Amino acid sequence: MSERAPDTCSAPYRIRFDEAAPDGWLRTSVVLRYAQDLAWHHSASRGFGRAWYGDRGLSWLVRAAEVAVLAPVEVGAEIEGTTQVVGWRRVWARRRTDFRDDRGNLVARTLIDWVLLDRTGTPTRIPGEFDVVFGAPAVPTGLARVTLVMPADGTRHHGFTVRPQELDPMDHVNNAVYADWLDEAVIAAGDPAATRAIPRLARLEYAAPAAAGSEVSAELWPELGGWSMRLRDATGRDLLRARLEPGGGTPR
Repeated sequence: MSERAPDTCSAPYRIRFDEAAPDGWLRTSVVLRYAQDLAWHHSASRGFGRAWYGDRGLSWLVRAAEVAVLAPVEVGAEIEGTTQVVGWRRVWARRRTDFRDDRGNLVARTLIDWVLLDRTGTPTRIPGEFDVVFGAPAVPTGLARVTLVMPADGTRHHGFTVRPQELDPMDHVNNAVYADWLDEAVIAAGDPAATRAIPRLARLEYAAPAAAGSEVSAELWPELGGWSMRLRDATGRDLLRARLEPGGGTPR
């Protein structure tokens, strides 16, 4: 893989009314949505749009994400996102996206691990032409993981059904929705302040996609000053392992 500086792509974002919580500040899930949008903009602007992927039967699936909110960003504010592929291995890539305010201050950052899939949903080798364009080095570590320790007691349980508006163009729950589900569970546990803490860090490991109309069960418990959550489908299969860390800093 190339040793030159990775290619970058930037775009402005204005925080819309519906993207802010009742306190008027940007939601964690919206930062993740911006990062996804900018990743696709970067890819398409370099010649790798949806049609290119469709012709080759390729698609990217998010395997893990870390979302740090480092400063309050109010509704109506304008921020700029800058994304780059900071490293990759044979079948997956890590992308970092920084968001800065109009004074250049870092207000949020994401690190997202994407796995490249073929038509059968099997991980497949990243095409050589990506190195020519994006210029990322090899990743020195493995895919991000979220290790959970289930407590003997104190676990909160609730269930829900996947709704149509939570699906994306790949016809499964968009990965940003899981961040909303994490916030929802923490609020239901009586700790809404944790979801609005500045700074805060959400860690999400996506084990399997949740399909349209599927029944989801959530387990939530306090751990190490924050909250841990596991989502499962009706068969007991893990869908998500996640943590919300109030006071957490930037991702790795």
